[in-house]
Amino acid sequence: MALTTAPDPTRRGPGSARPRAHRRGPGRPRHGDGLAGYVFLSPWLIGLMAVTAIPMLLSLYLSFTNYDILTPWPEVEWVGLANYERMFTADPSWWHSVRVTLTFALVAVPLKLAAALGVALLLNRAWRGVGVFRGLFYLPSLLGGSVALAIVWVNMFNRDGAFNSFLALFGITGKPWVNDPDWALETLMVLAIWQFGAPMVIFLAGLKQVPTELYEAAAVDGAGRWRQFVNVTLPMLSPVIFFNLVLETINGFQGFTAAFVLSNGTGGPVDSTLMYTLNLYITGFTDLEMGYASAMAWVFLVAVAVITVIFFSTGRFWVHYSDGEDR
Repeated sequence: MALTTAPDPTRRGPGSARPRAHRRGPGRPRHGDGLAGYVFLSPWLIGLMAVTAIPMLLSLYLSFTNYDILTPWPEVEWVGLANYERMFTADPSWWHSVRVTLTFALVAVPLKLAAALGVALLLNRAWRGVGVFRGLFYLPSLLGGSVALAIVWVNMFNRDGAFNSFLALFGITGKPWVNDPDWALETLMVLAIWQFGAPMVIFLAGLKQVPTELYEAAAVDGAGRWRQFVNVTLPMLSPVIFFNLVLETINGFQGFTAAFVLSNGTGGPVDSTLMYTLNLYITGFTDLEMGYASAMAWVFLVAVAVITVIFFSTGRFWVHYSDGEDR
């Protein structure tokens, strides 16, 4: 009688498949990695919610109310679109602030970019001490919209300021520029144009990326300096120009500090420096019409967004990239 043994289920035959081990793939996160990521992101997420997202939603709600800061929240009255209707139909100061801000942006931004590009072209040379000049031209931008700088600027352009003293050397009688309604806004424009250091540095970086072979080929074809600038430099710099144009336009619409200091927070003289953001501040914190000020803020946000979309929509017609594709 032959004895047979039952096959051992734990043993594998020669053709049997090896059991799969549960291993973590090379790109697969460990259990709990996602939670750790959120823990590290939590300070930023808390700041985003507490400082940006929640206040924005609250201001959107307040824009449909008559909230005046002093009224308790349960007594805030919902007024619907009344704030927006008042803004567009019954508030001449709002329209005046829009005109002042548009004038400031349409004049100061192009001149600021032109000054930045011109100085960048002068400093895009390998001559001795160029680094010192680059630092000096960039220095005003480091000060930004500081109150101290605005105070210095006001003192420079008042009746007894340094600018009038300079004009007196040539026999020219100056005027109180910052107190003259016809010139107060222009002094703010000059201050904005003077702070061209940031776009200048960006233009310098863009000029460094223009291939020298293009200038050599243009020179061989008989192109002079001006034609090289128009046909080589500007097209190659168009993405940088577009970038600076968008940023500086947004900054131009947001001008506040210099106008506030120059006019002592009133937008004077005779509302000549009543920038939109200053008018918004006066409405919300001086007149205590926070609901109406919130509506002004949301209209401002939508307007800036629309202008930005227009820039990006029209940029494909004049912005050229080195890969030959317009975007």
